[in-house]
Amino acid sequence: MFENLIEKLKKNPTTLVFTEGTDARILEAASRLKKNGILEPLLIGVPEEVQAAAEKGGFDITDIRVIDPANYRRMDELVDKMVELRKGKMTPEECHAALLKGNYFGTMLVKMGVADALLGGATYSTADTVRPALQLVKTKPGNKSVSSSFVMIREKGDGTEEKYIMGDCAINIEPTAEEMAECAVECAHTARIFDIDPKVAMLSYSTKGSGKGENVDKVRTATELAKAAAPELDIDGELQFDAAFSPVVAQTKCKGSPVAGQANVFIFPEIQSGNIGYKIAQRLGGFAAYGPILQGLNAPINDLSRGCDAEEVYQMAIITAGLK
Repeated sequence: MFENLIEKLKKNPTTLVFTEGTDARILEAASRLKKNGILEPLLIGVPEEVQAAAEKGGFDITDIRVIDPANYRRMDELVDKMVELRKGKMTPEECHAALLKGNYFGTMLVKMGVADALLGGATYSTADTVRPALQLVKTKPGNKSVSSSFVMIREKGDGTEEKYIMGDCAINIEPTAEEMAECAVECAHTARIFDIDPKVAMLSYSTKGSGKGENVDKVRTATELAKAAAPELDIDGELQFDAAFSPVVAQTKCKGSPVAGQANVFIFPEIQSGNIGYKIAQRLGGFAAYGPILQGLNAPINDLSRGCDAEEVYQMAIITAGLK
């Protein structure tokens, strides 16, 4: 997967802004990305402090651009644009104060086209990464919400990869049917980026009417909305996981479904089952989990776990840039 993404990125130069330029994990990943010619890192921070942190860790950041928000020559332009985007909700003074912080400043660099994508969250919370994205970059036309997905990968005995997409496992706690449908369509688009031909299963504890109640009704409604929004996609539900995954079970429970028994994109009805589900696959199934990948925004912006290491930063940077 990463070989394919790297090949694409080397043909399409991408600038990725890191909001935490003095973090050792960020510096190590940025150094490798630059050295390997994969993308152009852009670090936010005071140049002297960033350089000192790099030297302390033994990381070469030669020719990597570092921007200090406090001394950025286009700050007035950024403030004016942010005031316009916030539509009276923030004064120029409040916008200037926000833009001195790496998360807001980095997001505005993406909005202004200085960078193509953003990766943050090594020290910021998920909310502190997502909030500026929603306020400044905003959702894509036609989308009303942001969702997330994980790419799940496991090597097979023949040297090929087993790949699945799972969502939403990190953002929407109790998504509505509309939000679940948007997530399904966005997860299908994410799947294609990773060379997965999407077959989308809308998951439930019920398969085609075997269960009843509000929770089942929501998944059914979400399925119809997703099909209407993207009729070209193979989407089906409501499906239990075994019916979605196993061809044998599918023949018994929902014969004739275009998805059942061959699903590779799994949409959970709420965050609890999604978060539990991907972690079961990760810990018991031996899958590597890459994400969360934020979906539905106007530009690629992703969030790191604060417990991440440099290798995860490196991998998520490639994934984020690959979403451009």
